[in-house]
Amino acid sequence: MNALEKELNQKDFVKIDLEKEYEEALKNPVFKEIAKKTKLPKKELKNYTSLLEEVAAEYGHCLECKNIRECQNRIRGHVYFPTVHQGHLDFEYKTCRYQEKLEKNTKYLKNIKYFNTPRTLQDASMESIYKNDKSRFEVILWIGEFLKNYTEETNQKGLYLSGNFGCGKTYLVAALFNELAKKGYQSAILFWPEFLRQAFYDDFKEKYEYVKKVPLLLIDDIGAENVTAWNRDEILCPLLQYRMEEGLTTFFTSNLSLNDLEEHLASSKAGVESIKAGRIVSRIKQLTVPLEMISKNLRK
Repeated sequence: MNALEKELNQKDFVKIDLEKEYEEALKNPVFKEIAKKTKLPKKELKNYTSLLEEVAAEYGHCLECKNIRECQNRIRGHVYFPTVHQGHLDFEYKTCRYQEKLEKNTKYLKNIKYFNTPRTLQDASMESIYKNDKSRFEVILWIGEFLKNYTEETNQKGLYLSGNFGCGKTYLVAALFNELAKKGYQSAILFWPEFLRQAFYDDFKEKYEYVKKVPLLLIDDIGAENVTAWNRDEILCPLLQYRMEEGLTTFFTSNLSLNDLEEHLASSKAGVESIKAGRIVSRIKQLTVPLEMISKNLRK
């Protein structure tokens, strides 16, 4: 047998193997259905048997899947699928119905930035807030009115929300910001103690400029930080001064009343500096409406 005959013989074996593999794959009803939908002849499809088997496996997962958390495919929320292009097959990942719904429902997140906050705040909504406590009603009503009336042009005051640990202060404001994000308004939520600890990171200046100018800002857990003259006078004071001058709506949550916050801000390694602390609190009063919420600890 010469070299040409050997080559032809090998090609025949390859054809036979491709034929067998394809016929074997057709025993899988999902594979058969996908192959049929392409409307391509067998002589073309048998060249893609292994890829079509991969498609069938992923599509089979989709047929049994009930939600995005159950996804077994290589890329969560996506399925490997063939498309016909000029008589040949191309393969690409397509989003599944659950992923499309998730993307639609979380599209608002592009309008809100979270800095060192729990991921659960991204799911906060007005519908899910805890309402079975009358001590929360005043704050809930205030937030509802704010949501109804807010525009960037109204120069609306924010809220200084004080109260006991774990009563849901941050969650309430996050729910408000998420609802406003769905309307296209941009906002940011930052956990103040951790934000200050990152003051010497390379990207801090960029973050600081963003939170200084964002239309809606929540400074969460102010009063829980270690006060220094520098972070009070060089970070917090200019931030509040700028937002006050520009009429940018600012919210605060704290375990401290405004009077207690002033005492907290007055104490630093430099000693007691009541005047500087008073200036900070006066700016907070210019920016906000103070409300107190004493409620059950929802973290227990």
